[in-house]
Amino acid sequence: MAKKKITILGSTGSIGTSSLSVIDSLSDDFELIAASAHSNWQQLALQARKYNLEKVVLTSVSGGKQLRDELKGTKTEVLIGAEFLPELAVDDRCDILIVSIVGAAGLPAVLAATEAGKTIAIANKESLVVAGCLLMPMAKKYGATILPVDSEHSAILQAMHSGNRSEVEKLIVTASGGPFRKASLETIKNATLEDALNHPTWSMGTKISIDSATMMNKALELIEARWLFDMPADQMEVMVHPESIVHSMVEFCDGSVIAQLSPPDMRLPIQYAMTFPDRRPCPAKRLTLADISNLTFEAPDFDRFPAIALGFAVAQKGGTAGAVLNAANEAAVGAFVNGSIGFMQISELAEQILNSHPWIEKPDLEQLLAADQWARDQVATLIK
Repeated sequence: MAKKKITILGSTGSIGTSSLSVIDSLSDDFELIAASAHSNWQQLALQARKYNLEKVVLTSVSGGKQLRDELKGTKTEVLIGAEFLPELAVDDRCDILIVSIVGAAGLPAVLAATEAGKTIAIANKESLVVAGCLLMPMAKKYGATILPVDSEHSAILQAMHSGNRSEVEKLIVTASGGPFRKASLETIKNATLEDALNHPTWSMGTKISIDSATMMNKALELIEARWLFDMPADQMEVMVHPESIVHSMVEFCDGSVIAQLSPPDMRLPIQYAMTFPDRRPCPAKRLTLADISNLTFEAPDFDRFPAIALGFAVAQKGGTAGAVLNAANEAAVGAFVNGSIGFMQISELAEQILNSHPWIEKPDLEQLLAADQWARDQVATLIK
């Protein structure tokens, strides 16, 4: 059987490097043919040489000359600029596209790959949060397969295979609770950047760590789940689970709750997306039940973490609401990082802008991008 060809958008980040670990462990069945990075041209060059890549894209102009010089004399074609990401995404030789780019930059490539009927393993929240209302109907129309890489959505996908879609009663998305799970409201209000970045379970980038601290990451995951699994907001729930062993659950109509358990390691959901619907031996750490002394589950406190309520509201409303919430949050997180606003103001600004935005029920891509920009401008205006 021929090897499946893989392209990774965002190959130098944590999801990208974890994906490479999976490809290395399954090298008899999978082959990396192309990759992209934003600015880390040094690591991208190393990957191009190691995997003898056909194409690489560096989306930042800075570093482009160095990358070209480094790969001179190799077979690798070097492309500079984000406009070349869709070219990688629709390449006929690509069997599976792994998308781990952070932000709306990955959206054009995801939509192009969907229109080309590709299998897309998606870790880019924005594609579903911002444009789920476009993406999922397109996938159905063009025969594309959208598979989640997030551990929570992978867990739901795995658990849903225990029954028929019509038998699913509720999706239960778990959350670590972040660094402020037990903190008082007063402590959260006075949280510093250092406090917000001190995640108890995961080692992540600044934006994702802050989203975990506000629990906006769960809001965004609820919106993703709404589109991925065609699930209304009133059939979803968030449960705080600090051990991060149960990655999410599905409750069926007979009362059975099916959960997916594993140690925190992104290689498992990445591999499941690559081999779906089959399973293979995985390099991820195995779960030893005897080592687990306790599994804790708590209902989230909406007063301390108001972002979760915003996720439910957007999952119910749809349309441009996702684009506005995502953009307002990104801009507010940026303002918190540079010291312009306090920690609790991130969710407050997002809610204020979400409630005041000119909502469109069935937007096209241009209207979604306009809503995104409008929300960012509003954050800047309100902060001033």
